Amino acid sequence: MSDMIVPSFDDDASSGRKLAIICSKGNLDMAYPGLILANAALGEGIETHLFFTFWGFDMINKKTMEHLKFSYLGNTAMHPPGHFGVSMPQGMAGLPGMTAMTTKMMKKQIADLDVPEVPEFLDRRPRRARGARVPRAAARLRCQDVGLPDERRHDAPGDGRPL
Repeated sequence: MSDMIVPSFDDDASSGRKLAIICSKGNLDMAYPGLILANAALGEGIETHLFFTFWGFDMINKKTMEHLKFSYLGNTAMHPPGHFGVSMPQGMAGLPGMTAMTTKMMKKQIADLDVPEVPEFLDRRPRRARGARVPRAAARLRCQDVGLPDERRHDAPGDGRPL
């Protein structure tokens, strides 16, 4: 059996580790994984980049970033808060008002955990360890290609350049 290479996370030497995260969905529940992973990686000294594409542009669009929604339609893991193992009936997800109700419920759970909302999360300067760089969001699919002009984009933290 060949020897496995296991990185050491305890040394202070720069390892040159890099992480690219694709943010391709603008749903409330899908916006946070990339932001939380990027923040954690920065804390470990990893150079981190966020790549926004398709519906992920909603996370950096000034018109939509504060109004991300959550729908449990098609999410069979959805359960009432605190009631693991109790599934929410999928037929109810399509009823009028359910998206607003589940969005409000999820925003409350996020706030109760002291997790900032998406615009505030993007504005934060995460604690940097061992000289990690603040993530610079990159959009290889040009924002103009999807109809998102510069004045509607959220600025990158600190440098004033558009994401």
